Amino acid sequence: MNITLANFNTLTKAEEYLEFFGISYDPQVVNVNRLHILKKFSQFIRENGIDAGSLTDEATFNQTREALTSAYELFTTSNSVEQKLFKVFQEHPSNVVMVSEIEVE
Repeated sequence: MNITLANFNTLTKAEEYLEFFGISYDPQVVNVNRLHILKKFSQFIRENGIDAGSLTDEATFNQTREALTSAYELFTTSNSVEQKLFKVFQEHPSNVVMVSEIEVE
């Protein structure tokens, strides 16, 4: 696949991103965690100040590839519940007491 911004901007699936950057992957890991991998990838890009608009620059390409590799590898040893990337995992209803909050006297 040619490394161009136009090609990058057409990617929509986790598998397409991994293939674009030449990252080998386990389809089972991607099947279970595809949205989480892409969300973490996006976070890594923001945290590292990577400008995906400069993918033709080798250094930027390598940084972006490393961000995706890190996001993928995170979910080979962790899971979505542990990572709590989405709002549904971060908010607790106000009328619920978590078991971990109960103290025995």
